[in-house]
Amino acid sequence: MQHIEFFHIDHFEHNYHRVPPAAGLDGFIDFFWETKFDALLNENPKGFSDALFPNIGYTYLINLGTPFIMQVGDKKFNMKTDGFLPRNRSIECFHREGNCLFGIKFKISPIIFTTKVNFAEYREYIYPLSYLMEQKIIDAVKKATAFEDRVHILNDYFHSIINTYAGSWEPIRIVSEILQHCSTNNDFTTSIETFAAQYNISSRTLHRYFETTTSLSSKKALQVLRIRKAVQQLAINPSSFKYENYGYYDYSHFCKHLKQFLQKDTVDNLKPHLKLLQQLKQ
Repeated sequence: MQHIEFFHIDHFEHNYHRVPPAAGLDGFIDFFWETKFDALLNENPKGFSDALFPNIGYTYLINLGTPFIMQVGDKKFNMKTDGFLPRNRSIECFHREGNCLFGIKFKISPIIFTTKVNFAEYREYIYPLSYLMEQKIIDAVKKATAFEDRVHILNDYFHSIINTYAGSWEPIRIVSEILQHCSTNNDFTTSIETFAAQYNISSRTLHRYFETTTSLSSKKALQVLRIRKAVQQLAINPSSFKYENYGYYDYSHFCKHLKQFLQKDTVDNLKPHLKLLQQLKQ
């Protein structure tokens, strides 16, 4: 059995705990999540998988159960411990009895304040989480007995980083503000040159800021954000969908981008773009 993002909406809504971060962290973190698969695994003793399409940012994975398999692009990794997962590629996680995962979906990780890591160097694989998170924090999350306790520990941890380094690194603020503006206002037609001029920097500098903080170029990050917002509305409420609301200049422009985005060879016996386009035509 395979669950596919944007298609098996009930699965992703009801079989995961998912909560937003505390106030002040929303510019960095999309949400905290944890699997709740006991009933599903009882019904599917051979296991199942969850397939997700490209996204901006990255995910911290903390393994609360037995080893699991994560596929990034066309590469599979047998994960026995915790991982740092870039989200610029399609991914698929294979779940079996005993698996339990806790995750943090980031736009930009506050850890960049303390390590000055260049996330553009982490794009192709899944990496050990200990590279980017203190082991004592990972251990504390694992020892916590409830999802809410884990979220509380991490809200406090990331708040402490932000409060310590607030105002100390301009690239993070600039990228965060642009992502927030584009998402809130569906502004995907303003040029990178225009955004750069607003912050009195060159477009090349803004590209570098995006790659360092999100791992993606400025254009790629905003294009992924745009198509994901459009696809989400199309999947949930196709009757109200208007491609022009997302800056596409005609229907064929949107369809071309949609087909490129939903291309995933591991999706079993499904033409995702055709199914979504059928909804649009109804």
